[in-house]
Amino acid sequence: MTRRKAYLLAGPTAGGKTAAAAVLARETGAAVLSADSMLVYRGMDIGTAKPAPAEREGYVLGGIDLADPDEEFSAGAWLRAAAEFARSLPPDKPLIVAGGTGLYFSALLRGLDREWSDPPPPCPYLDVPRDELRRRAAARIEAMFDAGWAREVAGLAAKFPAWSRTASCAIGYAEIRAGFSFPADGDPVPPPEPLFSQMKERLLVRTMRLAKHQATWFRHQTSPIPVKACGGDASATARAVAGAWRECGPADIMLPGPGEFPERVRR
Repeated sequence: MTRRKAYLLAGPTAGGKTAAAAVLARETGAAVLSADSMLVYRGMDIGTAKPAPAEREGYVLGGIDLADPDEEFSAGAWLRAAAEFARSLPPDKPLIVAGGTGLYFSALLRGLDREWSDPPPPCPYLDVPRDELRRRAAARIEAMFDAGWAREVAGLAAKFPAWSRTASCAIGYAEIRAGFSFPADGDPVPPPEPLFSQMKERLLVRTMRLAKHQATWFRHQTSPIPVKACGGDASATARAVAGAWRECGPADIMLPGPGEFPERVRR
């Protein structure tokens, strides 16, 4: 087993944690490990809000693009990938773990037995008022469609006709496959209004349900330190997160060694 220090940052989907982590990584020279269960899938970029290559300049991002959409993926597989990523970094390089998938945080902090033997560690959690989060999520859904989300889905569906159970959980991909028309020689065609508006509203409802689930998990499974998310100002949010880190410090994480089964990882 390998022990390492890592700065934790959790938050709801669409809450701004990825952008804040990027700011902090560039300022401190840290690497970022994504703890998001949908960013692991190659090609599922727009609909998962995966940072584009240009947005990753100036820091190293791990935990993404680990599997194809037709592959099942588990917390154990992510933990193995996280350990490989950590081993690729210099021992003294700071590490930030940022995301919203509770099982991934759990795997790092206590292994996969999911039973605490010690009190849950403190974890900065972005606090976004529900009305603001709803506005941000709705705007993000619109931006995703404008950026070509349906074309992304069409390309993935042609390459991977059958998706795994875990990849199929991604918000929006199944809805787009079912609701859009995909001509062989043109762009995807959205459903007519008001069906398209109803689809977007369903995606927003799913997004808000996910955010509620994330907040509940971190409230009960960690000792959250609420950090005010400063609207769309990633730099201001990053300063608030840095203040929380000065209060709680980095957390101890446990990583399996080469060839070690993560199921046997225990705190």
